Amino acid sequence: MVDLFPPPSDDRHGARQKERFRPHRASQLDDPARFEYLPPGEVASLLDVPAGGRLVDFGTGTGTYAIELARLRPDIEVIAVDELPEMLDRLCSKPLAATLSNLKPMLTGEVTALANKIDRLLALNVLHELGDRALRELGALLKPAAVAVFIDWNAEVERPAGPPADHVYSPTEARARLERLGWTIVLERAFSYHYAFCARKSQHHG
Repeated sequence: MVDLFPPPSDDRHGARQKERFRPHRASQLDDPARFEYLPPGEVASLLDVPAGGRLVDFGTGTGTYAIELARLRPDIEVIAVDELPEMLDRLCSKPLAATLSNLKPMLTGEVTALANKIDRLLALNVLHELGDRALRELGALLKPAAVAVFIDWNAEVERPAGPPADHVYSPTEARARLERLGWTIVLERAFSYHYAFCARKSQHHG
């Protein structure tokens, strides 16, 4: 099968932030304050994974949201995908992760096996880091008419956390990028410091 995604250092062409997230900053991903401005329950409602379905958390980092989504929805399988083994090691070391039989860590290089098998895809805080190729090809993981939810930092609001404003997108810029790369926006939502787009792969992009 075709390798859907380039190696981690290979292709970030088109990304607003070219450098990847560094493992030594991983503790920021475990900050419980994240749940105050982006509640997992609201993310779960936005995803609306069908019963018995499969969710990919793409760019899961240390799995903070993947763990919560698996806990909130024991009826679905949550596949936590990241390009860095160090991040998945940190996820697996969390006591709660060990109790969740519906949570599966996976390296980015292994996701080809999931092609056309995923009901929902979550891309949280990674739109500004993903290159055009990866962003275009994420749709290959989804079943026909399945939905991807892109949630990222909003460049237009003052924030106590996250990358500098010039490293991320405004909602207008994010929408334009997604549409240019073959996504059709079906729903938009604003959070305190984030925007969210629910999108389907455009038919004319294959």
